[in-house]
Amino acid sequence: MPLDEVDRKIISQLQIDGRTSYKKLSELVGYTPMGVKKRLKKLIDKGIVKISALLNLRELNLSAAVVLLEMESSEAMKRVLRRFKECPRVIQIYTTLGGYNMIALVVAEDQKTLESISVEKCSIRSGKGIRRSEFYPIGNIYYSPFMPIREHLAHKGRTITPCNVNCEPCERYRLNLCVGCPATIYYRGSL
Repeated sequence: MPLDEVDRKIISQLQIDGRTSYKKLSELVGYTPMGVKKRLKKLIDKGIVKISALLNLRELNLSAAVVLLEMESSEAMKRVLRRFKECPRVIQIYTTLGGYNMIALVVAEDQKTLESISVEKCSIRSGKGIRRSEFYPIGNIYYSPFMPIREHLAHKGRTITPCNVNCEPCERYRLNLCVGCPATIYYRGSL
């Protein structure tokens, strides 16, 4: 479904303020509030737009990193995607056509935890089928510090992490160099 000028105006305004009223949107595009509501419902129903909450990494003092992975096969890629599907630390994963054929954006509560999720068994860099990887902590975030942190996965009820690792025996966790997984009962962080 191609977007027209009305769709673009509605989407642009909602990107600025996702709580913009139908009345204000109607004034912006010259439709009635009901017309805007129907137009937005159509965009949502077709999977073009999703209204959701993004979290400000800067305000929450969260640290992020980009992880580059060179996977040996499509099956290895599928394993990584299955393993981290429910991980609250993995914000997004992309497949690419370059030497590094997967890229992940990950988040942690502090630099020590970020280092832990870079090197420990719970790391997206660990696992069968990964030829090589690079881990780049992000310094400054420009244009928008808001990210789709998967807070709904941080339910703190599991004993084993979604990636199937137990935080409790981890040395970095025991030494308070990691706050643990937000999906487990061992979690000591702020997510």
